[in-house]
Amino acid sequence: MIFDSRICELGEGALWHPLRRQFFWFDILGKKLHSVEEGEARTWSFVELVSAAGWVSRDVLLIAGERDLFLFDLETEEIETVAELEADDPGTRSNDGRADRQGGFWIGTMGKRGGDDPGRGSIWRWYRGEMRRIFTGLTIPNSICFAPDGKTAYFSDTVTQRICKVALDADGWPAGAAEVFVDLAAEGIYPDGAVVDAEGNVWNAQWGAGRVACYAPDGRFLKAVPMGARQTSCPSFGGDGLSTLYCTTAHEGMDAAARAADPEAGKTFAVRGVGRGLPEPQVIL
Repeated sequence: MIFDSRICELGEGALWHPLRRQFFWFDILGKKLHSVEEGEARTWSFVELVSAAGWVSRDVLLIAGERDLFLFDLETEEIETVAELEADDPGTRSNDGRADRQGGFWIGTMGKRGGDDPGRGSIWRWYRGEMRRIFTGLTIPNSICFAPDGKTAYFSDTVTQRICKVALDADGWPAGAAEVFVDLAAEGIYPDGAVVDAEGNVWNAQWGAGRVACYAPDGRFLKAVPMGARQTSCPSFGGDGLSTLYCTTAHEGMDAAARAADPEAGKTFAVRGVGRGLPEPQVIL
């Protein structure tokens, strides 16, 4: 069940690259991008916080950093800025993000003090040369993912304990007001990263619950897959037939006693055969 034993302070940005057939993930607070290539652990280190990515080509990712979206060549490690991301506010950083079905890229921002910076976050979308803020007043934006037909986007503000959905137009821009998809407040559950499977079900990593829960397109709870650490943060489907569910975790905010009680915290997990994913869309620049 443990896919990789490297400890992430805050694992995020789970991404299966369909051309490389390779899984990538970030340690936001560690300023690192991790992967496993031909059985060997590989890590890229950055000078800023990095949190999520979409794929542009076999070797190039679009990465969300602390201050911008930038292109990163995995082989040459060359960097090229694509668009600024709240570069005028040193108190915020990027968080959860994912490419949409139209080839755009959504990325959330939040205050660096997390829940102590209420309402400071936003969700932005990059699409064909335009960077547009589409939601504001969020605290910890998460759960960004998209229906198979590209007509619905999902997202959450973790502190509200609700996952929302919003209709999209043909170009992938929000076409109306967001509405509640799943309300987890009564269960005391906090939604983190999410991904949609081939049947349109939403798989949500739930911070503090040690699981990834699956919800039907109408919001019904279907099942939950336990993970080996409590602070589950971001899922992704990959592997043969896109039938392996990967999930990052974190040990952020845990004292020595909490870490002793949760010894696998921060490791990355993989469970086979629980669902079947969709290929991650290519980001169109």
